[in-house]
Amino acid sequence: MTHTFAAVGAIAVVLEVVEILFPNMLVVHGVRWGLGILTVSVGYGLVRSWPRPIEQVYSSPNMTIRVVKGDLLAETGHLVIGTCDTFDTLPPNVIARGSLQGQALDRLFGGDVGELDRRIDEALSAHTPVDTVEKTGKQLRYELGTIAVLKESGRKVFLLAYSQMDEHNQARSTPDRIWKSLLNLWAEVSRHGSGGTVSIPVIGGGQSRLAQVLPAQDSIRFIALSFMLASRREKVCDELRIVVRPTDFSRLDRLELQAFLSSLRPS
Repeated sequence: MTHTFAAVGAIAVVLEVVEILFPNMLVVHGVRWGLGILTVSVGYGLVRSWPRPIEQVYSSPNMTIRVVKGDLLAETGHLVIGTCDTFDTLPPNVIARGSLQGQALDRLFGGDVGELDRRIDEALSAHTPVDTVEKTGKQLRYELGTIAVLKESGRKVFLLAYSQMDEHNQARSTPDRIWKSLLNLWAEVSRHGSGGTVSIPVIGGGQSRLAQVLPAQDSIRFIALSFMLASRREKVCDELRIVVRPTDFSRLDRLELQAFLSSLRPS
């Protein structure tokens, strides 16, 4: 509706200017003129508002960024899943079953917490814990931005520690911590991903309690910008898919996001 009313206003202004400059050129009145203006305005509004893909193809570096509505765990490429600095896995008291991490345990690893912990311990064997925390569950802290790279069905799952777990098993983060973690992530994806497609959820809500500070629209820009900056240093992957939950996707300003992705092209 906004675009339709904008078109009506624009047409009215143009016709008024023409009428002032060329008084006898147009005779703008009657039902036909009204229907014509209405038809053009509605058509313009439909074209501007019609759902279209949010994506951008870049030539330098050669890659694509897409923002898609869907289920991250149904994606077929490499996956990024956020976690906390203790890499806790045990549901339901520490990790909520309905969270992305809780769903990943069931859908990707068959609900086998022991097997998942074994894979995480193996992936973290080259990393040294930086602190401990007295709480239920795991107590070793790793540096924020640490990534555990797991193999799953011929692809990689990147467990990204971007939030800090406290003694009450409450995970929190900040925009600065998320930015640092994302830059670490892209370096790790470049090292282990072998190109291809990487799918990542909207980072910042859920466990990190940043939904008010970093809503979905801003989080998507955050992810895309960090990815673009990293890709200008070295190739990260062929395609980045930012997967948005349907409830969040419906609230996005898609035209603004498309404009933002377009603005990331080298000038």
